[in-house]
Amino acid sequence: MLEDLIPHNGDMVLLITGLSLFLGWGIGRLAQKVKIPQVVGHILLGVVLGGSVLGVLNGETLDSLVFINLLALGFIGFDIGGELSLRGLRKLGRPILWISILESLGAFILVTVAIFIYTRKLYLALIFGALSTATAPAATVDVLREYQASGPLTTTLFAVVGIDDGLAIAIYSFAALFAKILLAGAETINYAKVILLPFAEILGALALGFVVGLLLLLLVRKITSRATILIFVIGTILVTTGLANLLNFSLILANMAAGMTVINLPRYGRPDLFEVARGITPPLFIIFFVLVGARLDVTKLASLGVIGLLYVVFRTIGKQSGTFVGAHIGKAPSAVSRYLGFCLFSQAGVAIGLSIETMLEFGASQFGSAGAELGVMVITVIAATTLIFQLIGPPCTRFAVIKAGEAQVSKVKKEE
Repeated sequence: MLEDLIPHNGDMVLLITGLSLFLGWGIGRLAQKVKIPQVVGHILLGVVLGGSVLGVLNGETLDSLVFINLLALGFIGFDIGGELSLRGLRKLGRPILWISILESLGAFILVTVAIFIYTRKLYLALIFGALSTATAPAATVDVLREYQASGPLTTTLFAVVGIDDGLAIAIYSFAALFAKILLAGAETINYAKVILLPFAEILGALALGFVVGLLLLLLVRKITSRATILIFVIGTILVTTGLANLLNFSLILANMAAGMTVINLPRYGRPDLFEVARGITPPLFIIFFVLVGARLDVTKLASLGVIGLLYVVFRTIGKQSGTFVGAHIGKAPSAVSRYLGFCLFSQAGVAIGLSIETMLEFGASQFGSAGAELGVMVITVIAATTLIFQLIGPPCTRFAVIKAGEAQVSKVKKEE
């Protein structure tokens, strides 16, 4: 019968995923030929396959593949943690702290001031300022892996993008508190919940990662088989990601803490676990970034508006200037002060997640039409600017690691 010849939805998802993997590999190689990071090619392929152009990767298909996004982000967090050896961090600890704080505050202050001057709406400016602090680690880490970068800039970058997740959540929480007071009045706000919850989420994610990372080390302490190690590592990342989501913790932060535990615990540290894990990440990351691109809506660019342009310009200036000042105060190596700012443009998961939270929280009846308008505006601007930052972020990171002399020479020569 005819209906038997039509693939079931699950079959179509498998078919589309497989084709995305092959096409993503081909586009990635083509991107290398024109001297741009592979991740940009993967994202652009996703845009073409997504609703903006062909509609092959539609909303239903993307929703059915959401587990790939979660798994990829889990691996990225674990990988970041594996780069944060305490021995290396001791040399760069002071600069990392100053840079992380000032690049976040730089973006927050400049975006807030610029949008307030334009709109005269402080609640609106505070929310956009808070969202501008988030930096997406996924595309950045992918570029560092593609060029096998290593050195002070790379180590500092891994630490900063890892810390950035927690800082963005904390800054947003306080900004949202003041925005709610401005819109609804102080008497309706639960201050204890708003102030303490972000810190509880951050500490909870770190504690979860430490416990799971410790259990992983105990399980593999006498195991040398790569296949068995891979099973335990994947299981650890899945468990950490699942628990983090159930408890409303940052899954990136929790997996980062697990990775830090694995790499740093005295006597039991196992750097080989990360080498095994990286063996399966290339296909996972290709599909992940194709799916990221498919969710980006290029039609949103037309409605970017003045607020969107202010957001892009002053977020960029804030990240750059904050990084530069933080590096100088912390006496970071010259390569860090010169080039780290170029690596902090990417924006995705945390900013989008917080924009959705804004729409849900401020759309409540007690905030009236102003709250509803805020939610719609935030979703629109963040969706449009995410497309821009996801495309300019990876090439800027490539530029930085090459200029800093931390990219593997053979990788750069191969492109040339």
